[in-house]
Amino acid sequence: MPALPSASATPPTPGVELAALLADRELGLRALTGAGDRAAAVAVHAVHASEMADPSPYLLGGELLLTAGAQLEADADAYVARLVAAGAAALGFGVAPVYEEVPPELAAACARHGLPLLEVPPRTPFTAVARTVWRLMAEARTRELRRVTEAQQSLAAAAARPDPVPALLRRLAATLGGHATLLPAGQGPGQGPGQGPGQAAARHAGRDLPPEAAGALAALLTRVGAPGGPATATDAAAGWQLTAYPLGGEGQVLGVAVPDRTPGDHAITAIAAVLLTLLTTHRPAGAEAGALTRLLLGGSPAEALGPGPWHVVHARGTGDPQALAAALGTVLVDAREEELRLLAEREPGPLPGWRLGVSAPAGPEALAGAEAQARRALRRAEAARAPLARHTAGGLDALLDPAEALTHARELLAPLAPEQVRTLRAWLAHHGSWDRTAAALGVHRNTVRQRVARCTALLGRDLDDPDTRMELWFALRTLDRQDNSPVT
Repeated sequence: MPALPSASATPPTPGVELAALLADRELGLRALTGAGDRAAAVAVHAVHASEMADPSPYLLGGELLLTAGAQLEADADAYVARLVAAGAAALGFGVAPVYEEVPPELAAACARHGLPLLEVPPRTPFTAVARTVWRLMAEARTRELRRVTEAQQSLAAAAARPDPVPALLRRLAATLGGHATLLPAGQGPGQGPGQGPGQAAARHAGRDLPPEAAGALAALLTRVGAPGGPATATDAAAGWQLTAYPLGGEGQVLGVAVPDRTPGDHAITAIAAVLLTLLTTHRPAGAEAGALTRLLLGGSPAEALGPGPWHVVHARGTGDPQALAAALGTVLVDAREEELRLLAEREPGPLPGWRLGVSAPAGPEALAGAEAQARRALRRAEAARAPLARHTAGGLDALLDPAEALTHARELLAPLAPEQVRTLRAWLAHHGSWDRTAAALGVHRNTVRQRVARCTALLGRDLDDPDTRMELWFALRTLDRQDNSPVT
């Protein structure tokens, strides 16, 4: 069975339109620049308050930056230019106690650079603005989750109709408010009925596309449907957002076009892709109904997957989850508030803008354990600030990067002479026994005491501390594994 998109995917948290904040009478915000239609197009994804002269290094993009201008530079234009370069969504200026009104030069700079500027009245604390943004974001996310849930139910109902494929395409197009095309295997987008013996026609549903958008969607379908094509592809043309998804491994492709893409659109389309794959992929009679029932009812989703092996990936980053899934060659993605979960047959590599934790290869029956591996691997990647960490078996040694472990070992043991290293290794191996260490080294027990005391002084460590002993033993074993180690 081919790979399927995740029917349980949840949309990322949508941003808050600036117009919604301006409409809140309790806040009393007033737009000085960026009012009108532009306010509806600006999305705020976070709130950050700062009185720094240059807060741009601390912005990730999409923030409403709040300031009272305590350290506002004389060069307002440079200040605003840096905010725009950092991706700030808007600037909120609190009047009082520093300024009685928004500085005119700041308003002029915001107008020149196209940065929306809001006046925050004295009666409105910055925390009130932040709480309103979080509340509106939570409400928007709830609406998107409800929309995805309702879409899943309606798509499943369409798939149960006597004519499931056209019914499902119509329902998908209506839910997205756009257009949907199903391209059968081995057929070009422009071909119609009778274009080849036994060949089915491409099916279309929903709104008609302008010629430019239709041509761009046809190109995407051809690209994704070609052998070795990408897992997904996106484009934009004539004001339409276009996406193409391959359905399994048999060459069928699903294309969708929407005038405005919302966070839940990918999850809804992924559900439709699952159903269309189950309905159109050639399998023994009755397989479609069985797999579809298992997937929708949640009885055993792993049974609807191919044998694999599969890689579970946990990811954190600031990029587009759909683009990440495409880069990993999968449409199986579950978007969470803090991190993404993906299921891919292709072994992932590092990707710009993302931190990944990757499980060991696993079959469908072992996905729960693989997910735990991926979760732990992501924590290691975050701790090491590495772009990717993979699950490795084999104890403590396998959890650390060999090069980093060797560097640490050399730095830790650098103060010791070779004879002191040899004595320390033997002493630790014999659990601190003076007599057994002396016998192993062929020296007097007092010599062992003197050398260990000298090691204690040179290392500046308490060798009676079990944590210290463990760290030193690990460092010695790391050096032992290196044939070219200068310390022997």
